[in-house]
Amino acid sequence: MALRIATRRRNGASTNISCMRAISVLLVSAMLLAPGVPVTFAQDEPTIKVEVQLVNILFNVRDKRGGLVGSLNKDDFTIFEDGKQQDLKYFNRETDLPLTIGLLIDVSASQGNLIDIERNAAYQFFGSVLRKQDLAFLISFGSDAELLQDYTNSATLLRRGLEGLQVNSDVGGLHPGPVPTISQPRGTILYDAVYLAASDQLKGQVGRKVLVLITDGEDQGSRYKIAQAIEAAQRADAIIYGFYYVDRAFYYGHGLVFGGVSDSELRRMSEETGGHVFHVDRKLTLQDAFSELQNEMRSQYAIGYTSTNPNKDGTFRKIEIKTNNKDWKVQARKGYYATK
Repeated sequence: MALRIATRRRNGASTNISCMRAISVLLVSAMLLAPGVPVTFAQDEPTIKVEVQLVNILFNVRDKRGGLVGSLNKDDFTIFEDGKQQDLKYFNRETDLPLTIGLLIDVSASQGNLIDIERNAAYQFFGSVLRKQDLAFLISFGSDAELLQDYTNSATLLRRGLEGLQVNSDVGGLHPGPVPTISQPRGTILYDAVYLAASDQLKGQVGRKVLVLITDGEDQGSRYKIAQAIEAAQRADAIIYGFYYVDRAFYYGHGLVFGGVSDSELRRMSEETGGHVFHVDRKLTLQDAFSELQNEMRSQYAIGYTSTNPNKDGTFRKIEIKTNNKDWKVQARKGYYATK
């Protein structure tokens, strides 16, 4: 039996948005992003037909100092799949596709002193980034994962969900499954939370999909491995952004060595899906990090191509986007799964 997020769905979602979002994505994809793809409307029964299967990629470009590079054109890029050059079918500097954001907040014991800061910064972020066609959901994770708010674009419901954030370090977890043992303690199920958010929440959504993780990057007790979490995000076409946020006082106060905490696994999940890690500290506050993320999402390029390999065999295809300037670095997912 597949694992599911252990939830108490405290707040309902807007249920009348999905059809509008799906139609919006098809219209934008057909009319703006994929010229030449036939769109047919019947007089009595409106239908939309999109025949060409495109590989769609959202990405950013940074200079050697890490700054975002804007105003580039189609001719500035060359794209390769498994080493073979592909023919770009569309290119856009901005995208109006609907956005679905999943905010995953670490509420294990090591993050307890940071929850109030995270709650306030997240609410301001949702208020500034969400448009009518966008949706967000909220998951907390510690010894188990809880869906505090399902899909919605309501600021009121998101605030109510954020108010439900509280430390979760008890024995428990995703159900069904065995009770954790001493040999397999469950303290921070980071990988499980990412896997379930991607496979259960995002896989069926349309448009741009983003997972934002606020955590100190430590996983303890997940049943899924990091590779499975990354694969789930890639199959859902989701970009992971990590907010590396560490309460140093907690580690020192409990006689723990802070040097053992690392952002390496958080960085791996972000880089393989096209995102990156923000280091939250005195120089970059959590609110600043959210502002930078918002700017980054507004600076995304969107490209699409029809693969020269028509086989839908479920294999992973490696993607590489090159620019004509050696000082530019493309921030994009490493590839995709060629599923039907």
